[in-house]
Amino acid sequence: MKPQEFIPRFDLFLLEQKLYFECVVIGATALNLIGVVTRETVDCDVLDPKIPTEILAASVKFAALENIPQEQIKDSWFNNGPESLIRDLPPGWRLRLVEVYRGKALVLHTLGRPDLLRSKLFAFCDRATDFKDCVARAPTETESSECLQWVCDRDMNPDWPTHVTNSFNKLARKLGYEL
Repeated sequence: MKPQEFIPRFDLFLLEQKLYFECVVIGATALNLIGVVTRETVDCDVLDPKIPTEILAASVKFAALENIPQEQIKDSWFNNGPESLIRDLPPGWRLRLVEVYRGKALVLHTLGRPDLLRSKLFAFCDRATDFKDCVARAPTETESSECLQWVCDRDMNPDWPTHVTNSFNKLARKLGYEL
């Protein structure tokens, strides 16, 4: 499902449950909500804060009530999967947050452009499935250069920096520049 469709419905569901939640989302949900991509996603990655138990329970109940097929949205669709990224983000990341959705019971922010770009470039290098999202985000040559060392520093595997550099070069070629 597309976040533009299920987030407003989840917001109303939380309102009916007399629950309120404000958080920072990243990944495909964030990219959809800021208009960079319009693709479907199976989850909503909540970076911060830790999702309270009652909100998690409501998200599972919402998915069941919506009769969303398992292959379209998983039970743990509203999750803190990327929360470990918090320790790696540059200082001041909270000051750069951008609001991407304001409902009646749900408020979603995402990382500012440089930080969201770092997270997506890291995901691209880590699992290669995020290449199209990175192309859609279209980092400039300067932005890519600024993110390169940060992504290289995210993994201690001795082959990681070479892999990251090769991945960034693939993206740069697609975007029409050289790093």
